[in-house]
Amino acid sequence: MVGDRKIDLEALLPKDKHDLETAESLKNYSYSEIKNIIPELLEWVQDMNWPVSVPIADYLISIFEHLSSYFIEILKGEDQIWKFYCLHIIKDSRKPLGPVLFSEIERIAKNPTFGEKENDLHHIAMEIVNEGYEEET
Repeated sequence: MVGDRKIDLEALLPKDKHDLETAESLKNYSYSEIKNIIPELLEWVQDMNWPVSVPIADYLISIFEHLSSYFIEILKGEDQIWKFYCLHIIKDSRKPLGPVLFSEIERIAKNPTFGEKENDLHHIAMEIVNEGYEEET
């Protein structure tokens, strides 16, 4: 329960990749109301071809300032496609990056792993670095 509103967090997770109604309903909730399901929501952007991924990505952009640690964990992982989509969400957010997230993106841009290079992640990361995303202090 957050404030006076009792929230069924499970009901806020899409039932399948076509559950647009649930995905679009996220915009009615604050970060503090749904923070416990952020990892599950991020899983829905592992494939941006899924219909639910777009409204979920839009919602994640709206609460971007709370997500650095989640993105860092994904960017340090081995799922190159998920990293690709997360880098695009980060780029599309056009919001300042915390120093640790910025540093990880800069590492991908300047010193990518074989997998990151093979999947062109270094190019997207370099765009983020070069577009003047200033680090938050």
